[in-house]
Amino acid sequence: MTRHGLIAVAGVALLTGLALGTAIAQQGAPQAPAGPVPYFVGNRLGMPINPAADGKFEPMSDNVKVYGSVYSAESCSYDPSRKVIVVPNRGVGQNVRTNDAWITFLNSDGSVHTSRWVGVQNPGAQRDNLKPALVLNEPLGSDIEGGILYLADRDGGTNPNDPVVSVIRSFDMKTGLPGRSVRVEKSTGFNDIEVAADGTIYATQTGGGQDATTWQVWKITPDNNASIFVQGAPLRQPNGVAFDNQGNIVVVNIGTEDVITFNKDGKPILTEKAAQSGNDGIVVMKDGTKYVSSVVNGGVSRMRQNRPAELIARNIPNPASMCYDPDANQLVIPMNANNALAFIRIR
Repeated sequence: MTRHGLIAVAGVALLTGLALGTAIAQQGAPQAPAGPVPYFVGNRLGMPINPAADGKFEPMSDNVKVYGSVYSAESCSYDPSRKVIVVPNRGVGQNVRTNDAWITFLNSDGSVHTSRWVGVQNPGAQRDNLKPALVLNEPLGSDIEGGILYLADRDGGTNPNDPVVSVIRSFDMKTGLPGRSVRVEKSTGFNDIEVAADGTIYATQTGGGQDATTWQVWKITPDNNASIFVQGAPLRQPNGVAFDNQGNIVVVNIGTEDVITFNKDGKPILTEKAAQSGNDGIVVMKDGTKYVSSVVNGGVSRMRQNRPAELIARNIPNPASMCYDPDANQLVIPMNANNALAFIRIR
């Protein structure tokens, strides 16, 4: 989802606190070097925050628990290697400061594993002088496939005359190093993404409220060829996207309660109804059960074959794109502008 107006007032205080906290956390840190330095990612909670040259690190003591540590998160993904929940933080908008986003790791109980993994450096010279440089502006959708974290990021939007352009960025889950990057000039902003085992990316563009030509799902092949996969009806402001167990592409609409399954040729083969409209996130389980979150109406629908959809959770403030944590058998749902995540055990 795009940033909601409800954060406008609270955002000033939050940004002030975030800036102060960052300044305090990095007191005593060296100034940004004048030239390139080796690329590095942040340590898990402990000291030092930035990796020491000699590798010395002491983790935070076990009797300390930290929860939250996300800011304007729109999506999450589960990393089966580290067994953590990976959350992209959008930071402030492009019109405030570019390259402000970062990645957080959370444990299954909501406690913080790593506050800032990718993006421990401040925007500006600290990121620009990394080799390779770090660019992560305002990521929304995310997915992990084959040990790679893919993000629906964007360039532009720094002022009313600076058009937004969709960019897929990726990072190696072992090293944090930037990898494949695809700039799609004809898209004005991807929302959610789903990545196949061969690297094919499906990305939704929610588009304008009434202009059906802007309601799109894009397909980006492993050789970075981007094309429109589906456009217009039956899409109605598409948002979440996932694969079913046959490899079909499942898309949820914000504008209707429809959950539409397309085959790989882009033909609709199944339309189901969530319990609410205004939907954002989707998770498809191994048994075919679908869970859908409504960012507008606050519910989570469970959709099982040949049964009406049912609400398993209600009145969650702005539940956005979600992920499944198999370790705890739970849905994890970033709450968008609320700077928090909802955890729902599946029964």
